[in-house]
Amino acid sequence: MVVYEDKYSDNRPDSSNWRSWLYDVIFEANTPAGKYFDLLLIISILLSVFVVMLDSVRSYRIEHGELLHNIEWFFTILFTIEYSLRLICVKSKVRYSTSLFGIVDFLAIIPTYLSLFLPGSQFLLIIRILRVLRIFRILKLVKYLSEAELLIKALNASSRKITVFLFTVLTLVVILGSLMYLIEGEENGFTSIPISIFWAIVTLTTVGFGDIVPQTSLGRALASVVMIIGYSIIAVPTGIVTAEISFASMEERDRDRPGINCYNCGNQNNDEDARFCKHCGTRL
Repeated sequence: MVVYEDKYSDNRPDSSNWRSWLYDVIFEANTPAGKYFDLLLIISILLSVFVVMLDSVRSYRIEHGELLHNIEWFFTILFTIEYSLRLICVKSKVRYSTSLFGIVDFLAIIPTYLSLFLPGSQFLLIIRILRVLRIFRILKLVKYLSEAELLIKALNASSRKITVFLFTVLTLVVILGSLMYLIEGEENGFTSIPISIFWAIVTLTTVGFGDIVPQTSLGRALASVVMIIGYSIIAVPTGIVTAEISFASMEERDRDRPGINCYNCGNQNNDEDARFCKHCGTRL
């Protein structure tokens, strides 16, 4: 999925009037005006998110509630104007409004207006922090897209293994939780099987809230086993994803490396000085 607005350069207006100039300022980061616009936008986003956080603190809300409310409306109006200008200067308004940034830009302003009818919905403005993704354009981190695609490819390749792993863990916590319920019982805090399963999940993931603790010797022995299993389980998904990343990296390196193609089996990974195919042994 493409998340950078640079990829939507064909959405530039055809004419070379003020709309084209406005497009360069708002959507492009290659010009000084575009860089300053993005920088000011990101500062405004961070400040507006900070204001929303302060408004959620009761003491600040009581003492400075009206000021925070006014500042929030200032940023909302500012972002509304910015969103309107984006719609004005693009060629396809539907394409921009349904893109990732277009949706985020819309969600960044609508909660304040909803708060007029639904009190408390203004705290959803914390989603504005997603707009800071625009910093990728300023810092020219687009060159790291290949690494991001490599990670996504590895995650997709390991999805089945991770699914099997999660199903195994789910089965394990159900069994361990049920055993702990039979061993400890309601008198020791394990009032039901779901509560016992919750304890098993907390213990297996090494979180350890400590709200429920086994009291019997057999229960503590089982808890010790669960803790040890938890440490070994943590490494499994990490190993799966790491192996897929390594495999994907090798594939990309072999694909980019020049070599001789085998006309018999189609193998493309033969060395430049190879005389025989690595895969089928055919003379090259």
